[in-house]
Amino acid sequence: MKQISQYKLILFTAFLFAIFYNFSFFKNILITYPNEGLNIIYISSTFILLVSFIVFVFTLLSSKYTTKPLLILTLVVSAFTAYFMDTYHIVIDDSMIRNSLQTNLSESSDLFTPKLIVYVLILAIVPTYFIFKTKIEYKSFKEESFKKLKTLFLSLVIILIILFSFSKFYTSFFREHKSLRFHINPIYWIYSIGNYVNKTLTSGPIIVKEIGKDAIIKVDISGKTEKTKIVIMVVGEAARADRFSLNEYGKETNPLLKKEEITNFSNMYSCGTSTAESVPCMFSMFGRADYDYKKGISTENILDVLKHTNDIKILWRDNNSDSKGVALRVDFEDYRTSKTNTICDEECRDEGMLVGLNEYIKNNQGKNILIVLHQMGNHGPAYYKRYPKEFEKFTPVCKSNQLEQCTQEEVSNAYDNAILYTDYFLSKVINFLKPYSNDYETAMLYMSDHGESLGENGIYLHGLPYFMAPDEQKHIGSLMWFGGEIKDEINVEKLNTYKNQSFSQDNLFHTLLGLFEVETTVYKKEMDILYNANKPQ
Repeated sequence: MKQISQYKLILFTAFLFAIFYNFSFFKNILITYPNEGLNIIYISSTFILLVSFIVFVFTLLSSKYTTKPLLILTLVVSAFTAYFMDTYHIVIDDSMIRNSLQTNLSESSDLFTPKLIVYVLILAIVPTYFIFKTKIEYKSFKEESFKKLKTLFLSLVIILIILFSFSKFYTSFFREHKSLRFHINPIYWIYSIGNYVNKTLTSGPIIVKEIGKDAIIKVDISGKTEKTKIVIMVVGEAARADRFSLNEYGKETNPLLKKEEITNFSNMYSCGTSTAESVPCMFSMFGRADYDYKKGISTENILDVLKHTNDIKILWRDNNSDSKGVALRVDFEDYRTSKTNTICDEECRDEGMLVGLNEYIKNNQGKNILIVLHQMGNHGPAYYKRYPKEFEKFTPVCKSNQLEQCTQEEVSNAYDNAILYTDYFLSKVINFLKPYSNDYETAMLYMSDHGESLGENGIYLHGLPYFMAPDEQKHIGSLMWFGGEIKDEINVEKLNTYKNQSFSQDNLFHTLLGLFEVETTVYKKEMDILYNANKPQ
């Protein structure tokens, strides 16, 4: 094979990226700027600009020892990126990278499809083989340095000419349509990795800041002996509010919950659009506007504050990926395996997390108890796996993880069946608590971590940056149930008068403190959903 310079190889690879790996990018440009009139020239200029920018970046990083490995690695990652962007219309930002790294193998396997194999074969294996076999001609250091500077200069000149020649277009492109750049492959995922590293890495060992060390359970001044509480907090997965019949959805997805005395919060919103972001945020003292990953891992959460009272026992059972760092300092049990979960078929079921809880309560008599159950819920894209077959009420269903190959009705039916199973699971939690309501004050809180896109506007799954995510990914299912003498403290009728107000996961931290009647300086009554429904003591 004839030898070529590394800069010609970089130029060739840049054209590959622009032509074959950026379908989503150019598709979104055409949606924003119709292919007519001057827009044809503008859109054409973005192609040249993209090629020039890729050439500039890779030339800057090129050397005898880095060019081939860098191009091969970038092509492989970009092949996967192109698949997920083209198939599910997601973007690969720092939050998505964190979510991917924290996802277990069984969850990831749902994303592997024959279409992915085709993408990897055509966009990863074939071009990387070509690059690997290509012989690069390296000249003297002086000549290579001159060629490098010349390539950098020419690519930069082209970039500047395009930007200045079409300045009005690119002002609109960068200011008014920021989301377009999230689809640029490989530039945006490379930037996102840098952003992830910057947000994640610390300069030394993580020192967790203690909060709420003053936390104590409020003493009843009347001298009345208070019953201890058993509260089960269910963390849902990808359950969007508009698929609950409790929220007037056309299909009956909550036949069991509607028979219970529950308070449904129809306007609850998530802190993020992915599990890795929302779960730590919802248990954090920080609201969505102030929360970030470093704050989350370096500051105690609501479970720690409740634990500081020395009067509340806390157990986290997980049938999802894990607690995302929330349960590091409390009792944790993994229920994703048949070794612990006794109700498993195609996969381990959420209801298996209830088995053995009677023993836990018995072993902690005299203590207030908080049990957190983290569901598998509606984890996509294989919604048909998320429920036992007897819950397949809505048909036909999508029996594939390639959602784009199913009809909208089939995707919706599979998802709705998983909501139906969550309805069953939550009713089972309520019925588990009812026998304890004679001796304990009991309550169940349910809150999903985020919502889910089901093909609306061609978007599937979740994880889009919050500012550009559709309502379906942020508007979540949430409800509460109260049993026993806790109703002497909470005026449920009053609560129902404002249950449809706008709430968010920011309220959870303070609501749990209020529910357990914990006094601490970190408690904010105005953030406690139940505060205005508290009966005078």
